[in-house]
Parts: sequence; C-alpha cells; structure tokens
Amino acid sequence: MIEVATKKRMEELRLRLLRLHKVLLDDEREAYERIAGPIGGPGRVLSLVMSDPFFDWLHRISQTIVKIDETVENDESTSEQADAIFADTREMVLHKGPETNFMRRYKHVLQKNPAAVLAHAEVLKALFDD
Repeated sequence: MIEVATKKRMEELRLRLLRLHKVLLDDEREAYERIAGPIGGPGRVLSLVMSDPFFDWLHRISQTIVKIDETVENDESTSEQADAIFADTREMVLHKGPETNFMRRYKHVLQKNPAAVLAHAEVLKALFDD
C-alpha cells in the first residue's frame, strides 16, 4: 500500500505533468499549423494528437499520467510501483539514456519555449522535493 504522502506527491506530479503536456501540445500545435495550416476546433486537435505521427512523441507523457492515475486509484498499489513511476519520469524529463525521438523533440521545445522551461522546472520540483 502506498503511503498518503507518496500519493500526494504522485498527485502533484500528475498536475505538473498535465501542465507540461499542455504547454508542449500548444507549442506542437503551432508548429503543425505553420506546416499544414489551421487545424480547427478541439475535436480535430484531439483526433490529430491521437493519430498523427507528428504528435506521437507526446504520448510518453500521456502514458505516464495514466500510470499515475492507475497507481493512485488502486488500493493494492505498492510503494515500489510509485518509486518506479518517479524514476521513469526523472529519466524521461532529464534526458537520460539513448537519444530518442521524445528526447530530441522535448529538448527542442525546451530550447525555444520559456513556458516549457517553467513547466519542466515545476515537474522537477515535484520529482525532487521530498
């Protein structure tokens, strides 16, 4: 069973990842529209995010958010599972490991978008503030 304090940290991480995801998605939407023209309303954006390879790299963050939700909601989740999510998220946002499409795209957005840098810093605070 996960301790209450760990669940709170996970919930805070989830909120910060959602903010980061939104900033990254907004940035990528602008880039996509520069190439392909206006996307349209929220339904069209959602459809593209789910199916267009241009947005595939963002799925890693979405999947992490889903893992957090499932872990927090499951009464049988363990501290080890929570620790694994924290470790995986650290690896994801700190660019550790081999260069991947996610890391290339993430670094690119961080280099050009101050809002992404701020959202990234907030995620790091959730990961390292105990």
